[in-house]
Amino acid sequence: QVQLVESGGGLVQAGGSLRLSCAASGRTFSSYVMGWFRQAPGKERDFVATISRNGARTDYADSVKGRFTISRDNAKNTVYLQMNSLKPEDTAVYYCAVAPASYSDTYYWNDYEYRSWGQGTQVTVSS
Repeated sequence: QVQLVESGGGLVQAGGSLRLSCAASGRTFSSYVMGWFRQAPGKERDFVATISRNGARTDYADSVKGRFTISRDNAKNTVYLQMNSLKPEDTAVYYCAVAPASYSDTYYWNDYEYRSWGQGTQVTVSS
């Protein structure tokens, strides 16, 4: 079981930036697709971004395209989410998750593909 710990959340003004990190335990980090999801109060958990095992392929929710960037460092067992031009509607608890994948260029949008989740980090964007 992979353990995930998110960090980097906080309070920021609209237009600002934050960088989230998610550190994973274990020696098989490079065998997992990584994803970021978020859940706002009273709403369902939504897909934000995903990255393939080798980091070569990424995809994003339409609402964050052009503003957020997902990346990973397999040597450090860490995935990042750089969030720029933040908006109040980005306010949510952000979760990272891992999904096993056989192919290095696979990624997933659906949360049911993911097996382990972090505890979440709160991001609050003030207007």
